[in-house]
Amino acid sequence: MMDDDLIYDPEEVMSNIDNAEVMSVFFPAFRKAVVIDTRSNDQEGPSVRIMPMVASPQERLRSIRRLRPGFPRLQNLTLIPWQRYVDSLVTMGVWAKIEDRIKESGDISAIEACDAALSELRHAERRELYAVIVGEGYQTIWSARQ
Repeated sequence: MMDDDLIYDPEEVMSNIDNAEVMSVFFPAFRKAVVIDTRSNDQEGPSVRIMPMVASPQERLRSIRRLRPGFPRLQNLTLIPWQRYVDSLVTMGVWAKIEDRIKESGDISAIEACDAALSELRHAERRELYAVIVGEGYQTIWSARQ
């Protein structure tokens, strides 16, 4: 399936979610990312949070290290660019797969953070669509008036 000149392979996305310790699903349209860290220890459970999009994988790794200093250095990070609407994560089963990974931990606060993250992503997307419609932060390339 093609979407915005990017090839989307649902099986690969699902496999990445199944195997990733830490993943970042990022939304270039509104410059946000949901960062899911499935690691846990005696003091902390998994982490699900919305963060600003970053310029590079190295920058994301640094931000995760700062947020979760009690965990060992990551060997890899799964990055999933999402060019579609946020709700397509739900309709395509991707969000359920992410929730399943978090539910495996049994950490109630992480499960609640998952729900809150989806809500926050939807809200950020709506804000951006509103800004596009009313022209906040955007410039018209051409005008109907001559």
